[in-house]
Amino acid sequence: MNPGRRCEAKHVTTYLELTDPQDIRPARAVSARFTRVDPPDGAVSRWFYERVGADYAWIDRLGDDVATWQAHAERVETWVCALLAGERAGYFELQRGADGTQIRFFGLLAPFHGRGLGGHMLTVALRRGFELSDRVWLHTCTLDGPHALSNYKARGLVPYRERR
Repeated sequence: MNPGRRCEAKHVTTYLELTDPQDIRPARAVSARFTRVDPPDGAVSRWFYERVGADYAWIDRLGDDVATWQAHAERVETWVCALLAGERAGYFELQRGADGTQIRFFGLLAPFHGRGLGGHMLTVALRRGFELSDRVWLHTCTLDGPHALSNYKARGLVPYRERR
């Protein structure tokens, strides 16, 4: 999920939210470890953005310099999902604002698709989002992974706006 990329006219952007943590429908737990990147590190954010987004037209930020990536990292919480053997599998970034906590970026590296990690990682992201505020939201585009929207809905997120 890349909210920064402009979705072209032929694509649909769907905005989803949760306003009650009790509405989270957890995915089955998967053996993985979630670690917050602290202190914030723009190089980690860039690494995941480039690799997760390679198959989904995440191109808007590819030209950003080191200082811009670092400034971004300092505005968000970045969490890395790793398998128990330590191999990086995916990440999510949360940004707290006046309208709640936005899941800014969320995604798995290609070799880890289809293993149940996405649902588990989203469950972890939503729970952390509710520790920060009383609303968690995101938006996704039809350019994103083919299972992104269904995963968001399966975890309990509810669409509240659609833009074509």
